[in-house]
Amino acid sequence: MKITKITPKLISKYLFVEIETDAGITGLGECGSWGQLEAAQTAVEKFADYLIGKDPGPIEHHWNVMHRFSHFRGAAICGAISAIDIALWDIKGQALGQPIHALLGGPTRTKARVYGHVKAETKDEMVANCKKMQELGFTAIGHFNPFLDEDRDKPYYKSHARKIEDAVAVVAAVREACGPDLDLCIEIHRRLTPAEAVVFAQELAPLRPMFYEDPIRPDSHDAMARVKDRISIPLATGERFNSIYDFQALLTREGVDYVRISACLCGGITGARKIAALAEAHDVQVIPHNPLSPVCLFAELQLDAAIPNFAIQEYPTVGVGFEDKGTSNEPGTELADKGVVTNVPTFKDGFVDIPTAPGLGVKLAPGAAENFPPFPRKVSMRPHADGFIVDQ
Repeated sequence: MKITKITPKLISKYLFVEIETDAGITGLGECGSWGQLEAAQTAVEKFADYLIGKDPGPIEHHWNVMHRFSHFRGAAICGAISAIDIALWDIKGQALGQPIHALLGGPTRTKARVYGHVKAETKDEMVANCKKMQELGFTAIGHFNPFLDEDRDKPYYKSHARKIEDAVAVVAAVREACGPDLDLCIEIHRRLTPAEAVVFAQELAPLRPMFYEDPIRPDSHDAMARVKDRISIPLATGERFNSIYDFQALLTREGVDYVRISACLCGGITGARKIAALAEAHDVQVIPHNPLSPVCLFAELQLDAAIPNFAIQEYPTVGVGFEDKGTSNEPGTELADKGVVTNVPTFKDGFVDIPTAPGLGVKLAPGAAENFPPFPRKVSMRPHADGFIVDQ
């Protein structure tokens, strides 16, 4: 079997890659460098020059060539490699008549626990939206920003005490309204300094969050480890990492409780499997990161089914409070309803089924590229009242 064509497809806010073969099998992957999809598209086209005409089977060999030929890495390049890698695994699974996880030693489980997304601009709205998600059957809520999803054009300012007090009040109100049967996955979006992160975590501890994600910018492994050492709630990070070596540096410093693997950024199925094994050796569990489409979800479900140290899966295809929450009340169906993908996993009682179809288990819907033109992310950040910027 030979690769005959590689096509990057900017569709809506996603970048997909289709790889065609002379055996009539087409593989599908997705790129996770969502702020730089145009650059990643160019990288896919460059890698296509190397891959076309080659056997898609030796995935590890191709993975190493793409990572090592130019000496340089970065999110756009690694996102392109990730999409290609997932598509190559999709081809291999289809050719052998097996889901990808079966080729990795799975399944370890038949379904994966998931957490849904919630978004709100006020405390009362956050409480109401979390209750709605709980009624839909979710047992865990993520993308839960206690600093709220305020207007990004409005300059930000609060005193230290007010900033901490207001955010704690949001989490406390949701905990009181939803009870202990709903796990809260607190997402800070790199909003705090290390000092603030420690103070805030101390206030959150009695409310028993499942994890505390990216309280600070993940650029310094030493700073993240310093925060983790001083708090008593589980810390999660890694969604921005595009290399196994980033995870290795953090794990060696004991700077994380849950690793947030982005399969569409860190090297695809191949890279994600390496990182999961590294985390396993440090007795750390995996919470795959997915702000993308069901294509990424299917790829990460293959990982979830193949590893023993899986904790919970981010499930972004339904979210209360989001403008694009879809056309169906059934969790996870909206992208299929809208015609981007052919299907989504079955959701029930806080879990989704592990895919059993050969390969990845999902395809782009006919006409997706024509019906959903590219929607690029513009460069912008929320201003601070002093003229600088705020992570949000």
